[in-house]
This record gives sequence, C-alpha cells and structure tokens, in this order.
Amino acid sequence: MVQLTETAVFKVKEILDSQEPKPTGLRIAVVGGGCSGFSYSMAFENAPGMLDKTYDFNGLKVFIDQASMLYLDGAQVDYVESLEGSGFKFSNPNVKSTCGCGSSFNA
Repeated sequence: MVQLTETAVFKVKEILDSQEPKPTGLRIAVVGGGCSGFSYSMAFENAPGMLDKTYDFNGLKVFIDQASMLYLDGAQVDYVESLEGSGFKFSNPNVKSTCGCGSSFNA
C-alpha cells in the first residue's frame, strides 16, 4: 500500500480545492520513460478506472492502477519545501537505482 504524509495530503487537498470543476481524487501512477526506465505521475481524476484500487487519506481519494501498484507497494509520498524548491517526494523501497536528475528510477 502507498502512504501519503499529512503534509502531502494537505497540499493535494489545497490544490484540488482550487480546481474548477473540482476533481474527485488524485491518480498516482508509474509510467515508462525517463533515463532509468520509469517515472512517477500524479494527476487529478474524476473517477477511478475499473481495475483501480481506491484509497482514502483523510477524505482525499487516491486512485492507483494494478500495474503501478506493483512498483508503488510500500512507497511514501511527502510534500517538501526547501531553498532548492518545493514538490512531492517519493520514497520507494522498490527502487533499485535512480538517474542523475532524480526524476526517474529502475525497479
């Protein structure tokens, strides 16, 4: 199962509330691409797919497809703010290596 920190849930809800019309939830996925083979994807969705797992994090619905779940099991998503910038950070125990830019991985 994927975990979202309280900070990540708060930030996603903040962004979600500013959308018009307001989407139903957030899709987290692993997609092919990047210099190491895979990268993470986050996008707002209006409904889960037929084979999606739906999780509820303090009222935030998160949709994950079955293929992505193979790579995301045990992962944690956080929202960080630093001098270098801010954004969502994935900590994933399934990752074997990452690329130099830090935006893609190999599992």
